[in-house]
Amino acid sequence: MRSTTKKIKVVLADDQTLFREGIRDLLENERWVDVVGEAGDGPEAIRLVKKLKPDVILMDIKLPHMDGIAATRLIHKECPHTNVLMLSSYEDESHVMEAIQAGANGYLSKMLPASELVNALKAFADKGVMIPQPVMNKLIDGLRQMGNVNAEASLVALTKTEIKVLALLGRGNSNKEIASKLECSVKTIKNHLNSIFQKLGVSNRTEAVVKGIDMGLISPEEPH
Repeated sequence: MRSTTKKIKVVLADDQTLFREGIRDLLENERWVDVVGEAGDGPEAIRLVKKLKPDVILMDIKLPHMDGIAATRLIHKECPHTNVLMLSSYEDESHVMEAIQAGANGYLSKMLPASELVNALKAFADKGVMIPQPVMNKLIDGLRQMGNVNAEASLVALTKTEIKVLALLGRGNSNKEIASKLECSVKTIKNHLNSIFQKLGVSNRTEAVVKGIDMGLISPEEPH
């Protein structure tokens, strides 16, 4: 969970200067955010992430020279400690699936009101996962159509404790909160998560939550 005394470092990546400046001005009013860099294209976004090591990068999908999906894929591989939050005007399942598969931890619409964007970023910084319910529903539908999830096999592979961890993760709990509820250490929870990721064939918390919902372990109506 994000410390209340430590600012999160954020990089903005969007080719629309006015939109990028508007987001920066909005976030600079928040004491817990430090906007450390801005990028107008994919290669610049990657360069800034490598140089500044931000906690979060707000990434648009439509970027010149290298799109946000490709940039996310490289950032996820080379700078895994930076969480990618897609902020895009595209909400169809194909774009959402591409973003998550590339390593994005969250996906938000550019049409969100300013106050909701700030709250969403705050929740994302705390939990590391952020996909609104309408977008999540589309993502689940896309996964089902592609047949990417074998729920029965996955259920057999997961232990009872791992299923509990996954369910708590899907409800938006941080590692510390899950550890408290299961009465174990944060390190133990991290080990469980690594095992869950490996068994489900996913690479991050968001992908695990998506599969957990499709497996029926997490209700789509629940907050996640």
